[in-house]
Amino acid sequence: MSDNFPDFPDFEDLPAEADANADYTNFTDTPEGFRSGFVGFVGRPNTGKSTLTNALVGEKIAIMADQPETTRHPIRGIINREDAQVIVVDTPGIHRPRTLLGERLNDVVKDTYADVDVIGFTVPADEKIGPGDKFIYEQIRAVKPNAPIVGIVTKLDKVPRDVVGERLIELHELLGEDSEVVPVSATAQVQLDVLLDVLVSQLPEGPRFYPEGDVTDEDLETRIAELIREEALQGLREELPHSVAVQIDEMHEDPDNPERLMIYAVIYLERPGQKRIIEGPDGRRLSGITHRARRQIVELLGRNVYLDLRIKVLKNWQSDPKALGRLGF
Repeated sequence: MSDNFPDFPDFEDLPAEADANADYTNFTDTPEGFRSGFVGFVGRPNTGKSTLTNALVGEKIAIMADQPETTRHPIRGIINREDAQVIVVDTPGIHRPRTLLGERLNDVVKDTYADVDVIGFTVPADEKIGPGDKFIYEQIRAVKPNAPIVGIVTKLDKVPRDVVGERLIELHELLGEDSEVVPVSATAQVQLDVLLDVLVSQLPEGPRFYPEGDVTDEDLETRIAELIREEALQGLREELPHSVAVQIDEMHEDPDNPERLMIYAVIYLERPGQKRIIEGPDGRRLSGITHRARRQIVELLGRNVYLDLRIKVLKNWQSDPKALGRLGF
């Protein structure tokens, strides 16, 4: 039984798929024994997949929020080492779908882990392994019966060491006694190097798929829209977070100031009452969303930005096939 258990202090004391096509053939000048491939992080909603992806990449490429089911499309993060290039794929959490959007997200996850080289099966240290985890494992094995699966116990800093041990035993029982299981804390930066070494050891030898300086293949408009959605989700509860979608309407240089980028975006909601919540009293909540999102976009781009946010109601878009197509789902 291998669990890569770290020699760490009590954590109560700590602060809180792949389409390798011809476009990438220019980056194949790699040494002998170089390993490369795609690792899909799979698990229930809110197991820390996005936080882990960002921590491994060393840059924020996936948005994070307190609500489950935040991630809505596979996000590829690129990790470059002298001996390997690891492309980690953060996927939406598999869940019991309540809408057509939920069904499509589950399908996206299944398509994603069918194409990756290694599965990173994530479970949080502060929750017992249950039927949902077993269902996901069975789904993986139905599609990829022989794919290597690395168990990852996340949120290590949230529980005592003995609880971590319980979770490691549960995960070994699910994945098999010979499976590699690594406990990590993405927020406290614990065991990330150990996890990366294990993932690299499971990858095949191959070329570098992306240029060495790249950290993601996400297009700029998508990254900006996601940053806006992240800020719009702050403080929302119950069903409203799932009703929020963001699209970039227009993005261009300011004709009067070439150093400034003009961004016009739309926040889509499902009902008029939700619009009043997002706007807040006298529009103050929307102003806060705009201010915080603009600050993140400026940090991403390294340049001055003008951000204009509008709200539109697209009735029951999560269950409307035409609306889902319009929003890119």
